[in-house]
Amino acid sequence: MFNQHPFVRWINRLSPVQILLFFYLIAIVISTILLALPIAHQKGVHIPFIDILFTAVSAFSVTGLSTITVADTLSTTGILFLAITLQLGAVGVMAIGTLIWVILGKKIGLKERRLIMTDQNQTNFEGMVRLIIQIIYVLFIIEFIFFIVLGIYYLKYFSTAQEAFFHSFFATISAITNGGFDITGQSLHLYYDDYFVQTMHILLIIFGAIGFPVLVEVKEFVLAKGEERKYMRFSLFTKVTTTTFFSLIVIGTILIYLLDMNHFFAGKPWHESLFYSLFQSVTTRSAGLSTMDVNMLTEQNHLLMSFLMFIGASPSSAGGGIRTTTFALVVIFIVTYARGGKSIRLFKREVYDEDLLKAVTVTLMAVMFVFTSLLILLIVEPFPIMKLLFEVTSAFGTVGLSLGITGELTTFSKIILMILMFIGRVGILTFLLTFKTRKQNGKVHYPKEKIIIG
Repeated sequence: MFNQHPFVRWINRLSPVQILLFFYLIAIVISTILLALPIAHQKGVHIPFIDILFTAVSAFSVTGLSTITVADTLSTTGILFLAITLQLGAVGVMAIGTLIWVILGKKIGLKERRLIMTDQNQTNFEGMVRLIIQIIYVLFIIEFIFFIVLGIYYLKYFSTAQEAFFHSFFATISAITNGGFDITGQSLHLYYDDYFVQTMHILLIIFGAIGFPVLVEVKEFVLAKGEERKYMRFSLFTKVTTTTFFSLIVIGTILIYLLDMNHFFAGKPWHESLFYSLFQSVTTRSAGLSTMDVNMLTEQNHLLMSFLMFIGASPSSAGGGIRTTTFALVVIFIVTYARGGKSIRLFKREVYDEDLLKAVTVTLMAVMFVFTSLLILLIVEPFPIMKLLFEVTSAFGTVGLSLGITGELTTFSKIILMILMFIGRVGILTFLLTFKTRKQNGKVHYPKEKIIIG
């Protein structure tokens, strides 16, 4: 009887990708409703609906772009709602759903496994439920450890233990989810010379952005016994992800410093310049937290950071952008083609042509999305192109860094950024598959003909 309900029949006609995006939209609606409740606001504060919606989308897509100041507008209850939304957005709707199913002892069928596979950007069904449980387990352990460490350390900054641990709770959630929100009203500017706090946040950002399967593999390697560890091999995904991820951090740190060595960094001690540059490089992976006002950097640095935000974090992580593996494959493909090579080889493995095609498709579509969005914003907004490009790439990369114009944008521009944040979070491939029809290509093949290229 229940299966005959029109809504159920409609759901059954949808593809796994369409169902997943539908669940994500439902989660955003619920988050918006929660943040719109009077108990979520401080007394006497009124927040326009578009700003509540923008905050919900930004939180669920773990971006951090905000048209409001969290510390001045949301109550303690509202901040808790925001933290829950960040956590849900980071691990994904299906991951939380899987955990609930397991706790309740429900059987997870083929359709549910397909949804989990789509949500986590995996390629096969094998071990999906175990992977989800491992991901949540590892994340919660990391969060708990950092919550305690930061809470104890924050006692030197706050007058009561309750306040210190509350700030530690939200800071830990915001950093590991790469959410970028803060409840100080100044991001991490208060800790510009506290390298312990910065290091803790850098580690949390890396844990959230490097890719959850990587964390699981590392955990299994660390816990493995001597003989077992000897024969363990990291997957190609882990090798490519970690190599690209940390290379971008190192290169980004060096370039950020060099581009401002005669400006912002002039006259600063080497350790201060190092941590400023390092933190800004790490935060462009998808975090959005900052130890300084990025407006103080040169336009050259703004352009570099826009590029780093466009790349974003790794697949199956809390971050957005085209993802590190996509960037790596495209760069290696260009180098291989220029040298006359026919196949992509990484760590003594060949890459499937399908994966290379996906990487090129994601990159081209991302360029189109960003360019089109930038063009639209240039038409409707009075701000310089560099500030708008920074805003657009920050939204697409679900980073959350801003040059201070987010709150001044028109409603139309905020909608454009919300769409970018949503696409950046779910991934371009997942978004494109939403429009895939059930109709398959026929077996008829037409004659091939060469086209002049380049």
